[in-house]
Amino acid sequence: MNDVHQTFARQGLVRPRGSRVLGGVCAGLGQRFGIGPWAARLLFVLVLMVIPGSQLLIYPVLWILMPSEESTYGYTPGTPPANTVA
Repeated sequence: MNDVHQTFARQGLVRPRGSRVLGGVCAGLGQRFGIGPWAARLLFVLVLMVIPGSQLLIYPVLWILMPSEESTYGYTPGTPPANTVA
């Protein structure tokens, strides 16, 4: 599972801590593709409405596979990530 998390993290697919509503999946997808979190949520819902019920499968799978931002960058909440200059 760590290999999957590392692969997703290298591709920029992480669940950001700051803009989560439920699990942060849509916010992470939006961050990765350069759109806002609310636009990503709306697009996610619109695309998944094409295949009824698919959101019940896809969202939890992405929630499990996408690593959390704090676990990826190894910092505790309230402190900046180690790779940034304060």
